[in-house]
Amino acid sequence: MENKEFVLMKKYEIGRMLGKGTFAKVYYARNINTAQTVAIKMIDKEKVLKIGLMDQIKREISVMRLMNHPNIVDLYEVMATKNKIYFVMECMKGGELFNKVAKGKLKEDVARKFFQQLITAVEFCHSRGVYHRDLKLENLLLDENGNLKVSDFGFSTLIDSKRQDLLLHTTCGTPAYVAPEVISRKGYDGAKADIWSCGVILYVLLAGYLPFRDANLMVMYRKIGKAEFKCPHWFPPEVRRLLSKILDPNPTRRISIEKIMDHPWFQKAFDGKQKEIVTEKEEDITHIDVNNSLIANNNNVQEEEKKDEMKIRNMNAFDIISLSNGFDLSGLFVDADHRNQARFTSWHPATAIISKLEEVANFLGFKVQKKNGIVKVEGSKEGRKGFVSIDTEIFELTPSFHLVEMKKTNGDALEYQKLWKENIRPALKDIVWAWQGEEGDLQQLKS
Repeated sequence: MENKEFVLMKKYEIGRMLGKGTFAKVYYARNINTAQTVAIKMIDKEKVLKIGLMDQIKREISVMRLMNHPNIVDLYEVMATKNKIYFVMECMKGGELFNKVAKGKLKEDVARKFFQQLITAVEFCHSRGVYHRDLKLENLLLDENGNLKVSDFGFSTLIDSKRQDLLLHTTCGTPAYVAPEVISRKGYDGAKADIWSCGVILYVLLAGYLPFRDANLMVMYRKIGKAEFKCPHWFPPEVRRLLSKILDPNPTRRISIEKIMDHPWFQKAFDGKQKEIVTEKEEDITHIDVNNSLIANNNNVQEEEKKDEMKIRNMNAFDIISLSNGFDLSGLFVDADHRNQARFTSWHPATAIISKLEEVANFLGFKVQKKNGIVKVEGSKEGRKGFVSIDTEIFELTPSFHLVEMKKTNGDALEYQKLWKENIRPALKDIVWAWQGEEGDLQQLKS
């Protein structure tokens, strides 16, 4: 297909391949009826379903429906067949900003223009309750006029995805651009995390290299956690001061996006008349039935949609590293009380693990609730500090290998530890392969 043109849905003439990833390929295409050039991302539906990314695809569509801004890549249409999902998007003829910076650092005025466009786009996203969570040079594209546009909202999240503590908890992003509070896995503000990534991008535009870099990933994480970076001698004093406020490891002190836009360096040559384009998108996108579009003519997908609301989250590189013995990064950022949490690996399927948890809870007379990927069990007898409550989350490392994380979320610590030692841990022995930190844990996956 890469070498032979064909017509998709009797509407788009497909041309050369522009790029490819694990689950998708992007092609240059032309609308036969209007002659408009577009980019079409073709996603392998079977692969997406196999690793449980269909919700992520739906989220990306939902988010992009909200994003109608001159510095954000536009989504024109979504189509699906039995085997493929098609995103018809604005064609960015200038390629990735990464390719421009790879040739060397940019002049100050050029870097500032790109940073202004980036911040304008991110501010628009945040005003719509959307956090990108994977801002990096590779996700910043250029149009034919050299204007920056933000793309790839696959990791983005909407404001209503926050837990009751009003923080996000999914670790995602790209290592060198990720904020320290994201690595810590203790919850973070999506807006503050995006601002940190913008600071890393500004540094790279002006320096030609990353502020936090090391061949050893753990050393790099420590540098990020402490915001250990040095500005090259050619950085103007104003930029140094701005970066120190953006790349502040404490998110509560980190500068807001509004104050970035008011900063004297940012304001230079800034076109204050830049207007947000907030007109409605084409009807086929605005009113698209995402579920029906993506599951049409595919019984396997329909079966996936009927499954229990308990969803097992796939683990990314951050999760695996931070949960592995000897690689828990939480201590770099906050004090962690490991007595109130435990992790184990299991070769049993997720359904068997959940059934076992329910069995143990019923034996103890605990209530069980399953929601948003969390199995919550709560005691029926009130203790010294209320009812003991334990949250359990299951992570899929491979289709047949899981990591289970259990945390006390309420109740007296001593009562919990007694209950854990005498009842819960012994009852789970049939499904446990290894407790984290003990022989046979995740470290063996290296070999």
